[in-house]
Amino acid sequence: MVKVFIDGQAGTTGLQLKSKLDKHPYVEIIEIEEDKRKDSSERQRLMNESDVVFLCLPDAAAIEAVKLVTNPNTVIIDASTAHRTADGWSYGFPELSEKHRLNIKNSKRIANPGCHATGFISLVYPLISEGIMSADYPVTAHSITGYSGGGNKMIGEYESSDRPSEYDSPRQYGLTQNHKHLPEMKKITGLENEPVFNPIVSDYYCGMAVSVPVHTALLNKCKSVQELTKFFTAYYADSCFISVRMLPDNGFISPMGLEGTNNLVIYVGGNERRVTLTAVFDNLGKGASSAALQNMNIAMGFDENTAL
Repeated sequence: MVKVFIDGQAGTTGLQLKSKLDKHPYVEIIEIEEDKRKDSSERQRLMNESDVVFLCLPDAAAIEAVKLVTNPNTVIIDASTAHRTADGWSYGFPELSEKHRLNIKNSKRIANPGCHATGFISLVYPLISEGIMSADYPVTAHSITGYSGGGNKMIGEYESSDRPSEYDSPRQYGLTQNHKHLPEMKKITGLENEPVFNPIVSDYYCGMAVSVPVHTALLNKCKSVQELTKFFTAYYADSCFISVRMLPDNGFISPMGLEGTNNLVIYVGGNERRVTLTAVFDNLGKGASSAALQNMNIAMGFDENTAL
């Protein structure tokens, strides 16, 4: 049995993760007593007794938590933004390449991808790594998410009986172009510049759709819907969680439908001049807790699908 400790179990990601780990046949969850949740000494003791520590904390708290772990055999999987571009940390997106998968398998420090970043990187990384899109391409991305992506505070605001009427409609945010996922979106894909990013939160609990519009004339190859569909299908052919689907007959793509799963679905639509690439997944699943569990399975040598 693998001993697992979740630091930040009361948060949105922590609760989702515990629910999944409760069903894992090879995991023993080590839980801290309620009155000792903020006791650094007790947290340190439990962390260093664990084979795997999940950090479901704000960035600053995650950085401090890492310092508590002195056991060289303990694997840390950080769900915060704190270490996604940090040296010495493996980026936890195994489907991107065999190198990413091996790094996760052999690492003691794994940074879980951000939710918006997951959709964006699933689309852009393959294009750049295979020379279809140049690193200097002026990329734009749009992403719509359910309000659970904002954590307990935003969930409370959206589910309040006296919430403002503006919460009834989709709301754009990150308008200063300083969204916390931008550094990993740039670094992991290999882009020379950060994308122009347009995140939108809407009045539903979970589910995410990230879209990247592309001018085919600016691509180096694969300049049609058919070629790009074939490319992504082949690129993710060995993935048990990422797939490519035909556009729905009604012409609409919903960010919902994959709740509670670790699945991500890619759609390719458009014409000979302009193409829209869209990744749909659960922001709490492939965008957070399910991806973290997938990374643990790989790092611990379990079947990747276990408890997923």
